[in-house]
Formats: sequence, C-alpha cells, structure tokens
Amino acid sequence: MDILDSILLGIIEGFTEFLPVSSTGHLIVASQMLGIDQTQVTKAYEVIIQFAAILAVILNYKEKFSIKKIELWKKLTLAFIPIGAIGFLFSHQIKALFDVKVVAIMFIVGGVVFLIVEKFYTEKEHFVSDVEDVTYKQALWIGFAQIFALIPGTSRAGSTIIGAMLVGLNRKASAEFSFLLAFPVMCATTGYDLLKHYQDFSGANLVVLAVGFVVSFIVAYLTIKLFLKFLERFTFVAFGIYRIIFGVILLLWFV
Repeated sequence: MDILDSILLGIIEGFTEFLPVSSTGHLIVASQMLGIDQTQVTKAYEVIIQFAAILAVILNYKEKFSIKKIELWKKLTLAFIPIGAIGFLFSHQIKALFDVKVVAIMFIVGGVVFLIVEKFYTEKEHFVSDVEDVTYKQALWIGFAQIFALIPGTSRAGSTIIGAMLVGLNRKASAEFSFLLAFPVMCATTGYDLLKHYQDFSGANLVVLAVGFVVSFIVAYLTIKLFLKFLERFTFVAFGIYRIIFGVILLLWFV
C-alpha cells in the first residue's frame, strides 16, 4: 500500500462510515480494485482510519461527551449490547460472510428496504427530534436493528437509521443517534482489532498510516455535517437508489 492508496481508502472510509451505504462493503471492493492484499499491515491501517472516524464523531458532538449526558449514554450503551453480544459470540461465522457477492446482494436488499420504508414513512409532530428524548425501549429496538449490520454490505448506519425511523424518530434524529451509537460500536471493534494487530504497526509505513488517519478524519468530520444539511431538504430515497445500482454493478463486474 502506498500513499495514494492510503488517501483513496481514507476518503472512502471517512465518507461512507456514517452514510447508509456500508463502509466495509466499499473498502472491500476498493481494496480488490486497487489490488491491495488483506495483509496484517493492511488490517493495522484499517484500525487507524476507523479510529480517525471515531474522533470525528467526538469533535462534531463534543457537547454530548459529558457526564451531564449520562442518561443519553445509558441508552446508547443499551443499544450497543445486542450487536456486541452477537458479534462476540459469532465472530468466526460473521468473518466467513466477507465476500463480494454477499456485499452486492446486501447492497441491493438494503436499497430496497430504504425505498419501501421511505414510501410509507411520514414524519409526525410526536416523532422524536432530539436524540436525548429517545426512550430506553426505542434505543433497544434500534440496537436490535443494528445486528443486521454484521452482514457485510448491510451498513451499520443504514440498519440503525432504518430502525430509528421505524420506532418513531425523525430523519435527523435517526442519523444523529446512529452517529453517536457508532462511538461504542467502533470503540469496541477498533479496540479489539488494535489488541489483535498491535504488533503489525511496527511493520507498517508510518507515513502511510498518518496520511490515512488525517484524510479519514477530515472527510468523516465534513461528511457528518453535510449529511445533516442534506437531510434538512431530502429523504433517504437517493441512498436507496444508489445502493441498488451499486449492488447490481458489483454483481455484474465481480460475480
């Protein structure tokens, strides 16, 4: 992996991590297209760019990372438990699903789900518009919806946003709850990967890692802000259409 590869993958990670389009799916496809082998050093790089995305969430929502917001974080912790438990118990089975064909199919399925949900979804006055007003019951249901994200190509953001919309959050609150829920999820996965691959950092090009980190952080930070602006005027229909088109292209190209 060279600096150009690092920049491209950093952009992809930063841009797709918080959008309902599956960052993992895009990274798998991009790595194959760039001819990047999934070595231990590559795994170390992925840890770094995911950590950068975590920092982007903290910077965008620094006011939420306070002891005064403990009630919100109790709800987010509850929402994290389902995917944490399932991911830990079935990690080997989940890794076996990492295949371009699976990614392509789940892109299409996720796109269809978005279009169906948007077809029947209407924001109402009683819908939650502030993430701090989410109930424990709603948080738990969103957590169960997030389990689908364990299938490559499904999208963690997509699963949580759909789950949030179905339990009564408006689009903006759904996206923001998804952003914040990414923090415990990504801390757990990144922390685990860091412990597993820490020895690989010694064999990695530190310049390449640093470039990827900075690019991923900047792109993720801007993406969060622009995504919320987008939702003030538009729905998720465009993402549903994109997912279907991208999934079909993957099936035709790689499968």
